[in-house]
Amino acid sequence: MNAATFATHATSEGLAEGDRRKFDALATLAERREIYVLRGRRALLHALLGLGNATADDVRAMVELPGDVDPKCLGAVPGALARKGIIRAVGYRRSARPEGHARPVTVWRLADRAAAERWLREHPDRPDPFEDRAPAEQGLLF
Repeated sequence: MNAATFATHATSEGLAEGDRRKFDALATLAERREIYVLRGRRALLHALLGLGNATADDVRAMVELPGDVDPKCLGAVPGALARKGIIRAVGYRRSARPEGHARPVTVWRLADRAAAERWLREHPDRPDPFEDRAPAEQGLLF
């Protein structure tokens, strides 16, 4: 193999490995966000079942996020539930969280209690992604 062929080959392998790592990182991020959105939806429904009304502040207080997951991902929480007719917006309130800078947040209420309970049964919580588990939880080969 000459120097030009080696350089092309090495670059191709480097790009392939870089692409693989990027894909793995994005897959993990997507999985993590999906889990936290699921947890946010579950938290919102539990809050609504217990309190009657709830906001993003309630969801944020109930869902623990790792430091590298942007809390903005929880903005996706109510949409699917509202589109399914499980919850409905009933107004706005100022965020009580200091990080929320008193911005208006939607106040949600249950529209269909039976559908909310069914959704919770059909969408159980899931464990954190594999990368987040402690080594002892990962299991041993031998």
